[in-house]
Parts: sequence; structure tokens; C-alpha cells
Amino acid sequence: MIPKSSMNPPPSRSPLSRALGRPGFLAGWCVVAAFGTYACMYGFRKPFTAASFGGTTWGESLKVWYVTAQVLGYMVSKFIGIKVVSEITAGRRARLLLGLIAVAQLALVAFALTPAPWSAGWLFCNGLPLGMVFGLVLGFLEGRRMTEFFVAGLCASFILADGVTKSVGAALLKSGVSEPWMPAAAGAIFLLPLIGFVLMLARIPAAEPADVLARSERTPMNGAERLAMVRRHGVGLVGIVVVYLLITILRSVRADFAPEIWSHLGLGEQPGVFTRSEFWVGLAVTAVNGLVFLIRDNRRGFFCGLWISAGGLMLALASVAGWRSGLLPPFAFMVLIGVGMYLPYVAVHTTLFERLIALTREKGNMTFLMYVADATGYLGYCGVMLARSLFHPEDGFLAFFVTLSTAILAVALGLLVLAILLYRHRFPRGAAAVSSATVS
Repeated sequence: MIPKSSMNPPPSRSPLSRALGRPGFLAGWCVVAAFGTYACMYGFRKPFTAASFGGTTWGESLKVWYVTAQVLGYMVSKFIGIKVVSEITAGRRARLLLGLIAVAQLALVAFALTPAPWSAGWLFCNGLPLGMVFGLVLGFLEGRRMTEFFVAGLCASFILADGVTKSVGAALLKSGVSEPWMPAAAGAIFLLPLIGFVLMLARIPAAEPADVLARSERTPMNGAERLAMVRRHGVGLVGIVVVYLLITILRSVRADFAPEIWSHLGLGEQPGVFTRSEFWVGLAVTAVNGLVFLIRDNRRGFFCGLWISAGGLMLALASVAGWRSGLLPPFAFMVLIGVGMYLPYVAVHTTLFERLIALTREKGNMTFLMYVADATGYLGYCGVMLARSLFHPEDGFLAFFVTLSTAILAVALGLLVLAILLYRHRFPRGAAAVSSATVS
């Protein structure tokens, strides 16, 4: 008698599915898909900052209000994302992602058709969907033995794409595209590649049992579960979130007003300078943070992320001191301060929350913690932008940026040292795994 199992053989897997079962191929696929998706998202968010918008009766303040409007929308999106991104199931991520991008592009078209300053409202609408994109992409990557490597590739996209998309915007302006239509034109360039990368994300398989054993299972979270996680980790989370808030403010000022800063440094006439500087920043930050996946022990990985963050802040402070004393040329200053501020910024994305959940075996996902930090960070940045638009420092953006950098980096470094001391007490040596029930 023929066994029933032989009469109904399991369906054969496609060549792509078999390839994604190989760790090396899966790693490359995840990095390319995540990097490409988020880099293309920047094509809908950042190119407009390459324009000065100075040819209107509203003067230089118009761009400040444009940037502020978009960041306000982005900030509101982060608060919405705390619920949406932490609760969404895997099967709905790709569809929602494409829908959000479509809304953002339509807002850019409306921006071009609406006269200033009322067009600022459409930049708010543009930022509103885009703030949730990162969490949706992150959801495909977390809870795996190579998560740091995957997410480092994702984070490299927002470092490199910031410069690349500004260069695309500058090139479109130079080719004759008007300032109001340039953002929509840039979005159109990135639309088809983005769709392709999202389809790649949708093919990423679920975490393997070995991933769950090493990093814990990642599941959607309801409101009660989110509140319980915050209560268990309140004190430690506050330290990390405040440091992240400060670095977000500094990183966003450097990114959104890069043309003004580079102009004061004497290199503003070179559109490619955005891309060249961020290439070196992205390479260094991705290499350092991405290699943490090699550390199997979750406690060691967590503390490695904390020390990487502290080292980055010290490097950024040293670069400011070097610039003030005249020892660093403009390009080196921007690269080194970029590396210094992005090391802790990316460590939060790649390592700190990922390893905290793995160490405590929490039931939930790191996207929730990431969006609590992001929402707080952008709330602070909006406050800085509003203050900047009201007070107009006379020395321009370079002096404003250097002064802001010194204050933020010093305070962030002090808070991070306190956080390290707290966590050394919370997770003493030998605590390879800590039940979430024991974390107060």
C-alpha cells in the first residue's frame, strides 16, 4: 500500500524561496530591499530642501516654514505610528507602505499647484504618511540573528540618501525645473524603484526558530502590552530616549539645512558635496554598528551599543573643537561630526532596543520602542525649528549649528554615561538572559 504522504507530496518551493533559505543570500536580499525602499522614500521627502525659495516676497523665512511644516507632519506621523506600526501584522505591511508613498507624492503635486505660503500645508500632508515608513520596513528585519547587519544597511540609506536626494533636487533645479515642481519631479523619479524594493521586502520569509531562540519572538502589541513594557523599563528607556531626542535635533538641523551650512563653509556651489560627505559618514557608521551582530551574547551586544554611542558623541565633540580651533578643514569637519552624531543615532535603531528585548525576552516588538523614541525626537526638533524661525540668529546657520552642536553633544554624553551606569547595575555580569518579569 502506498503511504498517503507519498500520494500527496508537499508543493515544491520556487527557486527564489529556496535561495532565501540560504543565510548569505537572505542577508544580501534584506539589506538591498531595506536600503532601497528607505532610500527611495527620501526622494519624496528631502529634495525640496535643496531649493532656497528665496525668490518670493516671503524671503528666506519661507524655507524655514516649509521645513517646519513637513517636520510637523513627520512628527505627528511618528506618534500615530506608535500604535499603527506596533500593531500591524506582517501580511499588511507592504500594502500600507505603498499607500503611504502614494499619498506623499500626491501632496507634492498639490504643493506645486498651491501658491506660497499656503503650499506649506501640503508639505505637512507630505510628511504625515512618510513618518511611518521606517517602522514598516523595520518590522521585516527585527528579531533575527543578523538584525544589526540588516538594520545597519537600512540606516545607511537615510545617511546616504539624504545627500543623494538633495543632489537630485539640485540637479533638477539646474536643469530648469522650477522650485515648486522640483519636489514632485524628484518623487516621480524614485517611484518605480521604490515599488520594486517594496516587492522585495514582501518576499522576506518569517524568522526561523533559531532566530526566535537567539532574539525572542516578535509579535504585534496592543495598548495594554505597550503600557506594560514602558512601565517595566521606564527609567532606562527615559535615558536612551532623551539622548536620542537630542541627537535627532542635531542630526535633523544638519540634514535639513545642509545647503546653508555648506554655503557658509564655502562649498555650497558643489551639488555633489552632499553625496560625497554622506558617503563617508554612511560607510563608517554602517560598518561599526552593523558588525555588532557578530556578538552572540545579548548583554555584551547591548553594552557594546552603549559604548559605541558614547564614543560617537566624544568624536563629534572633538570635531567641533577641531573646527573652532582651525585644525579641521570644512569637509573633514562635516564628515567627522556626521560620523559622531550618527553612531549613537544608528545604534538605537540597530542594537539598543533590539538587544534589550532579546535580553529580557519581552513579548512584543522593537518598532514600538523605536517609535516612542522617534516621536519624542521629532517633537523636540519641531520646537527648535519654531525657535529658529522666530529669533533669526544674525551669524547664520553655521554659527547656530556649531553652538547647538556643542550644547547638545555635551549634555547627551553626560546622560549616556549615567545610562551606562544604570544598566550595569540592572544587568550585572553573567546576566545572559533576564526575564521581563524581573525588570522593574
